[in-house]
Amino acid sequence: MAKVAHEVPIELQPAADAALAWINRERGTNFRITGLVDAEEAVRRATEQPMELGLVLCDGELSQREQVRIEPTGHGFSISAVEAREDSIPPLLDPPLGVRASWLDDQLEKHDFILLLFYRGLW
Repeated sequence: MAKVAHEVPIELQPAADAALAWINRERGTNFRITGLVDAEEAVRRATEQPMELGLVLCDGELSQREQVRIEPTGHGFSISAVEAREDSIPPLLDPPLGVRASWLDDQLEKHDFILLLFYRGLW
């Protein structure tokens, strides 16, 4: 099971910042990093070597996971997108549009009340 670190380790900060800037530039978004998937594993590897990072990104409305490959270059980093493994945390951390409302309606028909608990966008 993948572990999510809520803070970016200092050793990975420059690479994570470069990946975030690349994602925001490529997609025209304004995400911020709210977690790293399997950060301990990435720290154990040499930071001078190419690595994959799973970023948990949020923009206030949407939370998602992005898997990126980061390769150090002489003047920074080269970033590219990577398909996430099937057994990992799903890329879209929020329910698709419309799913939440219909699920709530179905549950309210069955029960007098429901309690919702949100944790970092995972559903």
